[in-house]
Amino acid sequence: MFNKKSEKKGKVENISLISLTDKTSPISEQYRTIRTNIQFKMKSKNFQTLVITSSGAGEGKSTTSANLAVVFANSGIKTLLVDADLRKPTVAKTFSLPNFEGFSTLLGDYEKRIEDVSQKFPVDNLTIMTSGPKPPNPSEMLGSARMNKVIQEMRAKYELIIFDMPPVAAVTDAQIMASKVDGTILLVREAITLKNSLKKSLNLLNVVDANLLGIVYNGSSRAKNQGYYYGT
Repeated sequence: MFNKKSEKKGKVENISLISLTDKTSPISEQYRTIRTNIQFKMKSKNFQTLVITSSGAGEGKSTTSANLAVVFANSGIKTLLVDADLRKPTVAKTFSLPNFEGFSTLLGDYEKRIEDVSQKFPVDNLTIMTSGPKPPNPSEMLGSARMNKVIQEMRAKYELIIFDMPPVAAVTDAQIMASKVDGTILLVREAITLKNSLKKSLNLLNVVDANLLGIVYNGSSRAKNQGYYYGT
């Protein structure tokens, strides 16, 4: 399958891009199924921006963000993956990219443009924006007028923008961004996600009127070789 992300004691393990390394695997097919469901939303309305979050750490949000970005790009959709987890970013390591500048740079420097801090990945239609240097005030940056302008500029350049966010029950970042984007996906993981945390996450998203597209159920042991499911 793929290596898991671990945030214990600050350690982050590399996340394998199974949608690149094994396109015929059942898990890759599940990512394509999620993509298809989201594409129906994209056709029915002006849907371009997507937040992916979880209730807690280690539930698979970054794995899902990265692999969904790949399968969307593979389908011909001009895709931007943004590492908006400004606290414990992983995208730079996942894609083996430098992280001297990125999302935080764009938000903090009004002279910077999207193309100045984004990087092409050797997959057609896929652009990556790493997190950039860790800022002291992530929530304030995400809630700023500058963030609203950046989203507008991204929408003009890309067909789909995926924001990989921190867990919604841990910090306010994902809640802030969920109020600004067209849709949100919540990750849960079997034997990891706590019921109370899931309820709290759903309540937090409901407070900001987030458009919750569905829940990705990750790590299921109920069906052999199928780790992801999607549903409302």
